Amino acid sequence: MNIHFALLALLAGGPRSGPRLREELETRARGMHPLDTIQVYPALDRLERAGLVQADGPAGADDPRQEFRITAGGQRELAGWLRTTPNPAAPGDELVLKILLAGQVPGTDVHEVIQAHRRSLMQSMQRCARTKRGGAEQNLGPALAGYAELLRLDSVIRWLDTADSLIGWVSDADRELAAARLREHFAVGRLTHAELDERLTAALTARTAGDLRGLLADLP
Repeated sequence: MNIHFALLALLAGGPRSGPRLREELETRARGMHPLDTIQVYPALDRLERAGLVQADGPAGADDPRQEFRITAGGQRELAGWLRTTPNPAAPGDELVLKILLAGQVPGTDVHEVIQAHRRSLMQSMQRCARTKRGGAEQNLGPALAGYAELLRLDSVIRWLDTADSLIGWVSDADRELAAARLREHFAVGRLTHAELDERLTAALTARTAGDLRGLLADLP
């Protein structure tokens, strides 16, 4: 688990103390490789020296009253990391971590992050397929290795598709909120009665966040 970017992602949601960061990391990293939370304070020191986080006072990182906030440089570093694909040979926990953290960073479109990784993996599959067509199939060893890599990359892409559908799934509360916004737009004359009826039907049956965004995309 990349503790530096995990800390930046949590701080993107607002200032936090060291103890709170430790607690949130333990909670949100469940199901992944265990995190030695004693790393939090040294990591905060390194991030502060790099100008990626800023302490709110002169107290030490391990002082429970000390809070840290992400800097503009830290936000740029985090945004770049979220969209930088891990080594396709072993995406593992790093890719899972990026998708989980992307959902915690205000202003980050998790769908766009997922699609950036998906595009990179598709390009890797295309390169692998070209290599196989180039003659590797004439030798059993390279042919088997090529097929194994293609299937492995395909499985990661399928995982991303599953993650996208799970993260994008909307609740009844999300549908009701979108319906309320549509009624507000109707009240000020931005939608006709027929348009309102059509969009309300679509909003109340929407399954993903993308479905709801599409209904409101042309409205201020």
